[in-house]
Amino acid sequence: MNTTLNAEKVADYTLMLCDALYMDLKNQQIRLHQRSLSHEINMDYHRKRIEEITNHGPDAEFFFRTGKRYYKLIMRDSGGQKSVHAFIDRETGDVYKPASWKGPVKDARYCIANEYDREWLYQNADWAGKYLYLT
Repeated sequence: MNTTLNAEKVADYTLMLCDALYMDLKNQQIRLHQRSLSHEINMDYHRKRIEEITNHGPDAEFFFRTGKRYYKLIMRDSGGQKSVHAFIDRETGDVYKPASWKGPVKDARYCIANEYDREWLYQNADWAGKYLYLT
């Protein structure tokens, strides 16, 4: 396979993972406000927040930057703080848990270029990154 084409596909898949993580965060925030509504806590506030999140999404984003070897998948939270969510090898599509801001852990967790892994990631990846830990 053409390496450039593979790298472009990996970038597309990485963007799709960013979208899946964003939707997971959105759904999680809505569920938390719904739980408070079910306990009848600050009803007006939680209804308003559910409407805001539903219409405009959470005040956070997932995006990636291109490095020499990896795509660095980053989360920016509502306070503007950024953290590395994952590293994705640009050529192979291997997905790594971050060891630090600068680099990943040694062992890949998934391969986003693999159709089975990719579909699993889109369905199960969570915004907090627990899917990146070894069990």
